Amino acid sequence: MWGRLWPLLLSILTATAVPGPSLRRPSRELDATPRMTIPYEELSGTRHFKGQAQNYSTLLLEEASARLLVGARGALFSLSANDIGDGAHKEIHWEASPEMQSKCHQKGKNNQTECFNHVRFLQRLNSTHLYACGTHAFQPLCAAIDAEAFTLPTSFEEGKEKCPYDPARGFTGLIIDGGLYTATRYEFRSIPDIRRRRHPHSLRTEETPMHWLNDAEFVFSVLVRESKASAVGDDDKVYYFFTERATEEGSGSFTQSRSSHRVARVARVCKGDLGGKKILQKKWTSFLKARLICHIPLYETLRGVCSLDAETSSRTHFYAAFTLSTQWKTLEASAICRYDLAEIQAVFAGPYMEYQDGSRRWGRYEGGVPEPRPGSCITDSLRSQGYNSSQDLPSLVLDFVKLHPLMARPVVPTRGRPLLLKRNIRYTHLTGTPVTTPAGPTYDLLFLGTADGWIHKAVVLGSGMHIIEETQVFRESQSVENLVISLLQHSLYVGAPSGVIQLPLSSCSRYRSCYDCILARDPNCHILSGPLPQPHVVTSLSRAWERASLGR
Repeated sequence: MWGRLWPLLLSILTATAVPGPSLRRPSRELDATPRMTIPYEELSGTRHFKGQAQNYSTLLLEEASARLLVGARGALFSLSANDIGDGAHKEIHWEASPEMQSKCHQKGKNNQTECFNHVRFLQRLNSTHLYACGTHAFQPLCAAIDAEAFTLPTSFEEGKEKCPYDPARGFTGLIIDGGLYTATRYEFRSIPDIRRRRHPHSLRTEETPMHWLNDAEFVFSVLVRESKASAVGDDDKVYYFFTERATEEGSGSFTQSRSSHRVARVARVCKGDLGGKKILQKKWTSFLKARLICHIPLYETLRGVCSLDAETSSRTHFYAAFTLSTQWKTLEASAICRYDLAEIQAVFAGPYMEYQDGSRRWGRYEGGVPEPRPGSCITDSLRSQGYNSSQDLPSLVLDFVKLHPLMARPVVPTRGRPLLLKRNIRYTHLTGTPVTTPAGPTYDLLFLGTADGWIHKAVVLGSGMHIIEETQVFRESQSVENLVISLLQHSLYVGAPSGVIQLPLSSCSRYRSCYDCILARDPNCHILSGPLPQPHVVTSLSRAWERASLGR
């Protein structure tokens, strides 16, 4: 049979290598069906870790030392990245004291879930120390931890300016050149804020005369090295992704009121921002935000974001997972959209919005824009004009920044549509990596975690996504809370309430034939001399296989 089939397979596969226009997939194909389903009982090559703690939601991979660092409820762990279940891990107990837990409970908090020390932040501080922050029974604390000894210090730092008090609040944080960049709601009655601490120039977002952030729930942040090989002397930038309440024109959706409607946003600040001298003292002068659209008007709640090629700004792009707006309480569905950095940059270089007191909402600003352009980073051109830092910017520019943080144009997904719509699924987290095949083409490989403990492995092909396989990684239903990829270990690490799972990035041995391998379209397993088959080629291949199998 293979003798009859192989020439036909070869001709079909060779056809895929011929350049030509990509076919637009019909909308019914957006809801991709996984090629393979792997239930928990059939998992192979996995490693498991579970200590005495719960909620293993904070993961930090250090490839150089082959360690996976884990922040959990009341504990931190240092695991072998090669085998997280080898039993040779290190552990730090970091519990809130009984007195702290009692005070937390007296304030009306839940002593079964909230009144503990949930480690929400764990990053490398310098060559010798890690930096960790925990909610500490609604009284956040931070600590510099000796990475080698893996022990807590004798003294701690106040965490209210750096870590959320509530373990359920959205939070994201980075350490960049020693400075701590975080975004969350830091105290019980405070508003959400993007802050920089542990830096000579501490900064935060503006609160008056208007809030720059409106009940924001932060999801993700990333440093993009836009100064690298920049022809204009540009600055590095930190991008933040979040969902917030919106009152701009056109933000309402169906019957939902403007006051409660939530939309997805992307914001950015310049790493070199020093704040203003008189106006916007200790405040960002470079903060700008824009609406992030995936599939209007349904998918508005941002669940997860990952960045690829962030070290090379010209290639940087993002993948974001959305779920339906909260008004769709009886439906569950997810969407995945891609955004290129160049598209985001173009929106931030475009027109602004302004708050219109008469209508009490945001509308497009039609007036003049002062120079230098408000919200810009300091570049070589500005330095040549005498603006050596943000503290040299004119008052007129800083006044404009205070009142116009929102851009008029939204950021739309690449090619104007989602890559994937998935019914009856709620994605909670995602991560990805580019994979270059032996034949030369590079594909983005994504891992999508669900609210019930499954991982969808998908490859981006043209204007859509193909789900290679779905894997049940936990026997009991639970939310996937974090995902980290190690290319050196060829592993995916999954953080969840009950523990951490280590999976191989690919299991090519599961494919029993060349036919199965081709239809799976896994770039890690693909050995053919051409690009991965597009959907129309896979359909032709399936029909050819059926004809050959039947002897036709």
